[in-house]
Amino acid sequence: MGNVLKEKSFDFAIKVVQLSKILQNENEFVLSKQFLRSGTAIAALVRESQNAESLKDFIHKLSIAQKECDETLYWLELLIETEFIQEFQFKILHNQCTEILKILKSVILTSKQKLNS
Repeated sequence: MGNVLKEKSFDFAIKVVQLSKILQNENEFVLSKQFLRSGTAIAALVRESQNAESLKDFIHKLSIAQKECDETLYWLELLIETEFIQEFQFKILHNQCTEILKILKSVILTSKQKLNS
């Protein structure tokens, strides 16, 4: 896995926290809390996976991170469509989240192949 996924997911979590603060200052609490929870869970699960008890546990933790990543994309899409965030904010975060999702999928696939060989 390396540190790339760890660094990218942590950097993304920082941006999620920053945007959530802005949204909460604008009195948007429901969507921002959901977005904050799923967006920061990705990096937490990636970090957790580094201490997995087995390859199966590693895959499981990253699979949950993958689900959280996809959920975060949903909240971003909802935030842009309801005009709570601007296009530039959406593009930056959506691109970053999509990149993390691709890395997660790749690591999970490689790990599953390793597990089955």
